[in-house]
This record gives sequence, structure tokens and C-alpha cells, in this order.
Amino acid sequence: MAGLALVAVASLASGCGAGGSGPSANPAPGQQYADKAAQQRAAQQARVAAAKRWGLRTPPLVAPAPPQRKPEITTRDGFEVDGHVEEGLPPVFTTIPTKEKVVFLTIDDGAEKDPEFLRMMSELKVPYTAFLSDYLVKEDYAHFKQMQERGVGLNNHTLDHPYMPGLSYSQQKHQICGMQDVMEKRYGTRPVLFRPPFGNYNKDTLRAAKDCGIKYAPLWNEEVFVDHWAYREWDRDLHPGDIVLSHFRGEDDWEGTMPDMIRLFLTKVTEKGYAVGRLEDYL
Repeated sequence: MAGLALVAVASLASGCGAGGSGPSANPAPGQQYADKAAQQRAAQQARVAAAKRWGLRTPPLVAPAPPQRKPEITTRDGFEVDGHVEEGLPPVFTTIPTKEKVVFLTIDDGAEKDPEFLRMMSELKVPYTAFLSDYLVKEDYAHFKQMQERGVGLNNHTLDHPYMPGLSYSQQKHQICGMQDVMEKRYGTRPVLFRPPFGNYNKDTLRAAKDCGIKYAPLWNEEVFVDHWAYREWDRDLHPGDIVLSHFRGEDDWEGTMPDMIRLFLTKVTEKGYAVGRLEDYL
């Protein structure tokens, strides 16, 4: 009770000491709940309107809150290299350990630079993670800066997108560390996520990645195109924590646009009862 009295006195003092019109009244608990409910209704209405604008029958589901305790990330069975754990090499994984119905969209390379895609993802509030190769993004670094400013994580996909196991350790290190330098210069950060081109790697790839400051090497469990899905697993289905791959591609490579790809992606994910989470929030 003494503590409550002190709080009340402090509140009155702060209200009068500034020479204002008196203490401001806090809303009653019932009013607070009503305000929160109104905010939730307004947010849902905005999601419905955004979905309609972008040709979706239902809005994307809202992702659960990121875990306060991050899951332990380990290399998927069969994806190890010799000495993987002993040498502390970055784990290679295709899914995040979680029971939540959430998947993670990752987009590679950087060939297509579509402002409509940027608007779509911002309006729908769908998170995604980009893995960039310099030989493509250098045509328009500013486009990906806009992504970063909208909260998108920009990560390492090498300078030139080579087949990494065909290179020496020093050549692989040049590809990865060189892209780290580009990322730091252009976007102010040295990523801790690296995806090897084509998903191909050997021990030298992971050694070089570690030596360049990389902590994780996420691959994928599904890939989505503009007109179909491809699956790693035999059941050809989504699973909690799956990482989904797509690419920055447009009508030069696909029979459609990046927004078309996102519509296909979100339609399936939403129908299956999954939300889209931010990969970095789980690492």
C-alpha cells in the first residue's frame, strides 16, 4: 500500500509541478481493452484490404512472436562434412526447430529488381530474407538498400555465384569474404548468414565461410517458382519451420512476375494454416 501511495503522490506532483492543467487520467481497464480490440480490428481490416489489392483471396496469417529462447541450430543429418562439429563450422540446415506453424521465405541472387514486389511485400507485411550475389546486385545497389530500410535482412551469396566445390579454399574465401566487403561497404553490415550457390558446398566452403565471419549456412526444404513448387521431402508438403527458397526473377526468366510468385507462395502457405516468419528472429 505504501508503494501505491508513493506512486500516487509522484503522479500528482508531476502533474502540478510543470504548471499544467492537472494530472492526466489513465483510461479505465475496460477502455484499454476496448482500444486494443479496436486496434486489432483495424489491423485486420488493413490486412484484408491489402490482400484484395494484391489479388489474394485471404490475407496472410500473422506470424507468432519470435521465441525468447532461440532454438539450437544443428546441421541436418547427411549434410555434415568431416570435422563439422569439432571445428565449429557453420551448421547447414533446411528447417528451423519449432512446433509453430511458421515457414521462412528466402530469396536468392538479385537479378530482378521489381518495385512492385517491394510495395507488395511492404503492404502485406510479409517478411523475407535475401541472399545476394554482387555480379547481379551491383547493377542497382540502391534497390536492395530500399529492402534493407524496410527491415529485410541482406545476406551473403558470393560475389559471382560459382560452383563452390570446384574452387580451391583461397578462391572460395575470396568469393565469400569479398562479398562480405561489398555488403559492409554498401549496406553497413557484414552478414552472419551465407547460402552457397546451388546449395553446393564442401569442407573448404564452410571453413572459408567461418573464416569470413559466417555463423549459419541455411539451405531450403521447398522452392517456389512463378507456376509451381518443388520439394526436398518425400511427402511434398510444408512442415513447421521449413525454409522456402525462391529467386529474384521476372518475366525474362519466368512466365510471370515476382508478385505472381508471391501470390502462389502465400496462397499455399495460408491455405495450409502457416504464417511467414522472419528467419533471423530464430537464429
